[in-house]
Amino acid sequence: MKLIVQIPALNEGKTIGAVIANIPRTIPGVDQVEVLVVDDGCSDDTVQVAQRAGADYIVRHTANKGLANAYQTGIDMALRMGADIIVNTDADHQYPGEEIPRLVAPIIEGRADIVVGDRQVQQLEHFSLLKKGLQHLGSSVVRWASETDVPDTVSGFRALSRDAALRTFVTTDFSYTVEALIQAGKRRLTVVAVPISTNYVERPSRLHRGNWNFIKRQAAIIARTYATYEPLKVFSYIALVFLLPGLLLLGRAAYVFIGRRMAYVTADNMQALVAGGILVLMALIIFLIGLVADLVGGVRRIQQETLYRVRTIQVEDEAWRRTASARLDALEQATSNEALISERNEGRR
Repeated sequence: MKLIVQIPALNEGKTIGAVIANIPRTIPGVDQVEVLVVDDGCSDDTVQVAQRAGADYIVRHTANKGLANAYQTGIDMALRMGADIIVNTDADHQYPGEEIPRLVAPIIEGRADIVVGDRQVQQLEHFSLLKKGLQHLGSSVVRWASETDVPDTVSGFRALSRDAALRTFVTTDFSYTVEALIQAGKRRLTVVAVPISTNYVERPSRLHRGNWNFIKRQAAIIARTYATYEPLKVFSYIALVFLLPGLLLLGRAAYVFIGRRMAYVTADNMQALVAGGILVLMALIIFLIGLVADLVGGVRRIQQETLYRVRTIQVEDEAWRRTASARLDALEQATSNEALISERNEGRR
């Protein structure tokens, strides 16, 4: 059992050393623990500090590509390096390394595919009441969209099994937390949460420019990701917005028409008839768009399964190459030792 802790980093030279030093190298149920740092275009000494602190792998982006891309790069690299479990943590030391054994325990025990660390936001003293309220509201929406039961949906401290990692492919450029969770829920992966402690981070977030910027961008991700997996449902909801008032207007037009026939109504029904007809027609068009999107979604599911199988083959091929290389190295070393012993024996003769 091999565990790789991946750390996406952008100019975190002051904290990356403490993050790596705090990662336990011995965990019950795990044979090997390694550290992977993703350099997302750092311009300070983050990489040098990480190397001195004992990082096993460094992956570099030539420029800053964003947290989501750094996360996906780390996942891909960790799989190539033979990870059975991948833990993602932040480079600002928000998440204590001693929480990693508790985080990975459900995966080791076979109870979960993904484990999310619950920061217990409502108990954090440095979070304002507004931030706590927004966090609660946002997490409630994501739980509904993902059909999971994770209290802290934007927590970046999470562990993935190899199979879950192979099925994870983030497409947003902003943050992976919400999209990956909705993907996991829609793909019926088992997601659990474990309560964790956190360290206070003084510097402002480099991911966003304030709470409202964060809310706006996360809301767009939630809407887009949910619509990707539930297009017919989404477009049906939108169609209802046009269908219901359209039917009411057509009902009024019908009432006026019948009333005029019965000679007890003299009002004109043309406006209601035209407006109602347009609204019902728009609702029908929107529903048909959702139907087409749902059919396209079937193709997308096939593509996702194809991607999963291709990535699985690639990971198995990398594992075979590592095993073959190790055996060849061992064979070469053994042959070299035998040749050395033979030379010594001939020299004695």
